Amino acid sequence: MYGYDQNAGAQQGYAQPQGNIPGQTPGGQMPGGYGQQPPLYPEPSPPSLADAVRAFTTGSMAAEDFQQVFATSKVYCPRGDNPGFLALHNTQQPVIPMFTSLKELRRYAGKESKYFVITGAEVIDLLPTGYGFVLDMEGEHRMVFDAKAVEQMVDFAMRRMYG
Repeated sequence: MYGYDQNAGAQQGYAQPQGNIPGQTPGGQMPGGYGQQPPLYPEPSPPSLADAVRAFTTGSMAAEDFQQVFATSKVYCPRGDNPGFLALHNTQQPVIPMFTSLKELRRYAGKESKYFVITGAEVIDLLPTGYGFVLDMEGEHRMVFDAKAVEQMVDFAMRRMYG
């Protein structure tokens, strides 16, 4: 047999140490580690992007708070055969449709549509100059960000990162 016998210590008479090990609680648990009870009141989770869109469009969320949620959220983007965003050019300014969930994307583009997922921060970083975007185009709380709004989002992100 290769390796070693994991029960060899038991055969040789080795025993688990008794008493308290330094740093161990009287019940035998290490502080801050395994075996502890979860906190009674868990940390509240941040709002989903869809919740943030709803809150922002109804005026119950500030622009800065929305941008923080957007930056860390997943955004679903329809795609074509070539890499990159699909843009709509039949609007005043070209805009790129984006969605807060796969369900919203499917409502717009159909069940068999191709898509990719990126974060809102990546959207701000990769969006071509002069383009805006529309969140949840077919949704109840559609949001349109024109090219100027996108520039403001970029400025806000830069100030947050670099001061």
